[in-house]
Amino acid sequence: MKTLKPTYLILLFSFFTIAQFQGQEKKKIQIEYSGFLNQDESNYPGARILTRDESQQVHIIHGSTNMWCDKAYFYSQDNFIEAYGNVKMIDNDTITMKSKYISYSGITKLAFASGNVELKDPSSTITSDTLYFDRERQQAFYRNGGTVVKDTSGTITSKIGRYYMPIKKYQFVEDVVLVNPDATINSNYFDFYSDTGHAYLFGPSTITTDESKTYCEKGFYDTKTKIGYAMKNANIDYDNRIIEGDSLYFNNNRSFASATNNIKVTDTLNNSIIKGHYAELYKALDSLFITKHALAITVQEKDSVYIHADTLLVTGKPEKRITRAYRNMRLFKSDMSAKADSVHSNQATGLTQLINIARLGTGDQFSTKRKPILWNEENQMTGDTIHLISNPEAEKLDSLIVFKNAFLISKDSLGTGYNQISGQRLVGLFNDENKLKQVNIIKNAESIFYARNEQGELTAIDKARSGYIEIYFEESEIVEFRRLNQVDGKGHPLSKFAERDKILKGFDWRDDERPKSIEDLFKDDPPLNLPTIKGLQDYVPQEDFFNENLLDPNEDTTTNDSNQTLKTQKNLSQNFKTKKAK
Repeated sequence: MKTLKPTYLILLFSFFTIAQFQGQEKKKIQIEYSGFLNQDESNYPGARILTRDESQQVHIIHGSTNMWCDKAYFYSQDNFIEAYGNVKMIDNDTITMKSKYISYSGITKLAFASGNVELKDPSSTITSDTLYFDRERQQAFYRNGGTVVKDTSGTITSKIGRYYMPIKKYQFVEDVVLVNPDATINSNYFDFYSDTGHAYLFGPSTITTDESKTYCEKGFYDTKTKIGYAMKNANIDYDNRIIEGDSLYFNNNRSFASATNNIKVTDTLNNSIIKGHYAELYKALDSLFITKHALAITVQEKDSVYIHADTLLVTGKPEKRITRAYRNMRLFKSDMSAKADSVHSNQATGLTQLINIARLGTGDQFSTKRKPILWNEENQMTGDTIHLISNPEAEKLDSLIVFKNAFLISKDSLGTGYNQISGQRLVGLFNDENKLKQVNIIKNAESIFYARNEQGELTAIDKARSGYIEIYFEESEIVEFRRLNQVDGKGHPLSKFAERDKILKGFDWRDDERPKSIEDLFKDDPPLNLPTIKGLQDYVPQEDFFNENLLDPNEDTTTNDSNQTLKTQKNLSQNFKTKKAK
């Protein structure tokens, strides 16, 4: 094994000694210029007092940092300096900090500034009454209130703020407010990346624009593109329409929002609610699309109306709003139910249309054979199309019209038979309790009625054809009927009435399809598989900017030279604590 000669060892030792000495020298604070130099051991022991002259300020250098001031107290043994009056610090020719006062440690490279502090980098400006600047980690920190101005992204104020310069990240805490020409953001915890304009919100937060107000407890907003996400108790208020959901996406350029899972859209003007698990809302177009267990609720003081379908589409201004329900529509009200392929409801006219849309070639038997159906109390009505006409202000039904192949069936209350009426058109009128009080069958009318005496005994079955029939109801029971232009008609005892004559052509009793509760609206739906929302990352609290133990005045940090770093940091920390108390 080859060994080094003593001469080489001496040279090598000398090289490391010189390098170590030069490294230490670089760590020392250097006084580049001072107009006057004094000492005052009685008041400032160990300090040299540096004062400017008429030509220029005191100039101090430490590594890549230059500092100017009117007066300074330099503790060379501690490698520590305090600067007063028009203080300016420039670090790496990119970061400039101005204030009335700065204390700085050449050991920790930690600076504390107070009095109209302003810290600038190429893209943003921080102002505060007190500010910490860590040159080693390239971080700035305030906790007594501060303001950040970021060119196009706006102005941000908060009680506590921290700037991670290498990654251009700000982390704000408590009473955070961002204001720019397009939006105002309020939050308790707010992470902001100045390069991208991306903002991450945690805790109760709001994003307010001219068109909407978004609330969430976890969210993201791109201040440049005006696009964002909201989660955790999230909602968006578009004028008189509030959209809620597990996850909300919004694009303020397009006045567009979408929502996923457990959605609720409340129309405060029309007093209606729409629910589902996927929705899209275009505010500029006044349109809302919702699917996946979609449910529309018209809230009424006496009795709300529920409409369910595969897809719901709501369009138009509030006073002229139109609701469309597509595919497998079901309607439920305490005294009324309905079922159809689709429904079209006009808020302004009070007209609701139940229709079937034939989809040829799809094998959809419902659209070709199962006509729209309406149940009111004990009456079942079917036809090619059914219109309900209501008075929105009075929250009541006025009338209904069944077009083509109209058929009304009510079960004989005391037997197994059915009262039946059929014709080309049916017109029904409702009383104040939304119950049928009169039904008129127009053109090609046929009827079968079960006649009973006062004791409720069946006396005969009446079957007839006529051009027109009027029927009157009380408490859902037929109390009177009139036939006009009767063609034929007979009343037969039950024993002489053949089974085939007990029903009219087109008879189809569908009571098993009738929704009898809100839950029944969904009973034929396929299983619902909701997507898993991964969401945004949880909030990561700031680590301590400096060692809080150093703020303890009883902490002993002077036992040996290795604690000199802690001593100088404690001086800065104690100074910051005193400023905070003031």
